[in-house]
Amino acid sequence: MRIALHTRLKPGAEEEYERAHRKVPAELTDAIRGAGARDWTIWRSGLDLFHVIDCDDYPSLLAALEDLPVNVSWQARMAGYLDVIHDYSTDGAAKGLPQIWRLP
Repeated sequence: MRIALHTRLKPGAEEEYERAHRKVPAELTDAIRGAGARDWTIWRSGLDLFHVIDCDDYPSLLAALEDLPVNVSWQARMAGYLDVIHDYSTDGAAKGLPQIWRLP
C-alpha cells in the first residue's frame, strides 16, 4: 500500500530539518524497513513536507514503530522542527491524504 502524508515545518527550521535527514540513524531506517516499509520519500515545498510511504500495511508499520526507543527519540527531535507532526499513534493510521488521481 502507498500512503501520502503532510507535515509542516516551523518557520526557520528548514535547514536543520534537512541536515538531520542527511544522517538518519541506521537503527531507525532498519526498523522502518523491518516494519514493512519498502520506501519512504519526503518532498519539501516551503514549509510543507509531503511524505509517500510504500509499505505492507501502514497501521502495522505505525504500531511497530510507535514505542520503539530509536523512533521515540527521533520523533522528539523532529517535533522541535515541526508545526504539524507525523502521528505514530493508532489514530494516525487514518490520517493519510486521500488519493485523488493516479496515472493509469
